[in-house]
Amino acid sequence: MTDELRTSTRDLVELRERLTAWLSGRVGEPAEVSEVRRPSANGLSSETLFFTATWSDGRTRCVARLAPAAEAVPVFPSYDLRTQFETMRLAREKAGIPAPRALWFEPDPGHLGTPFFVMERHDGDVPPDLMPYTFEGWLHDAASQDRRRLQDASVGIIAALHQAAFTARELAPYGSGGLRAHVDGQRAYYAWALGKIRVPVLERAFDWLEAHWPRDPGPDVLCWGDARIGNLMFEDFTPVAVLDWEMAALGPRELDLSWMIFLHRFFHDIAVALGLRGMPDFMRRDDVCRKYRELTGYEPRDMDFYEMYAALRHGVIMARVWLRRIHFGEQPMPDDPDDLVLHRTTIEELLTG
Repeated sequence: MTDELRTSTRDLVELRERLTAWLSGRVGEPAEVSEVRRPSANGLSSETLFFTATWSDGRTRCVARLAPAAEAVPVFPSYDLRTQFETMRLAREKAGIPAPRALWFEPDPGHLGTPFFVMERHDGDVPPDLMPYTFEGWLHDAASQDRRRLQDASVGIIAALHQAAFTARELAPYGSGGLRAHVDGQRAYYAWALGKIRVPVLERAFDWLEAHWPRDPGPDVLCWGDARIGNLMFEDFTPVAVLDWEMAALGPRELDLSWMIFLHRFFHDIAVALGLRGMPDFMRRDDVCRKYRELTGYEPRDMDFYEMYAALRHGVIMARVWLRRIHFGEQPMPDDPDDLVLHRTTIEELLTG
């Protein structure tokens, strides 16, 4: 978990030159782009660039999101950057969520080699993935009341999104929705991400889902998709920016709730496996669901099912990430394909109840 994972093969100097030319054309006058750099923490899917844009009307600190180049062995098969851009705008304008201000979407791949969008850059504290926030750091060492304040505010982000009144036209890009379509999409992603490799623990999890399917999955809402505290920026334990909307989808509310709960469990279990205490009193299912119920009046249901589904979804992503590392010579192929899933033990525990 300590190695930096490769996310791009693009040259930063060339990207700066191309961004400068593009921005000048976009604002209709000569513009300047500062040195371009990549973030050092969190995020493995889209390519992220930091820079400052300057022209006569002002100076703006920017973040650009690009679909990764094919040679970077992307985590996902496709990147709908237009929908990500519009999702941030909708979340900000219709749900009152502090998503970054969406500045420009560029569909023409001729400028940087791929479509991209630019958003305003924010500052804040982010619970890191590497080293995991459950090991040490500002959140790990915070007072219990401050951690609870952060937890409740994070659940509040999900609640605000789910409660927002979006029009049918605004939701059209996300498809027809439904739990069945979501799970079928994950099966297709598993087949793409692993290719000819079969991972038995993940296939057992898919079978478990079918055997424990909810009688009533409940109403569909617009889900954030990657609802976890590692995609939030905080000031004084209060969210100031909500990031990474590429997994947004129509589906049951529990998709977001279970993802937030399970992703903490994932990092907590890593800490415990290494002999650390972790953060056992944080993001507990009962506490998260209780707060969500207080905010929305909705009682989350079938959470055993959705926790398994979250573990499975994350398992497919982790297996794809591990195959990327193998592709770039950063580690060997394991003898047991189940070992491509870092949290295979957790899934096995869920399978046995």
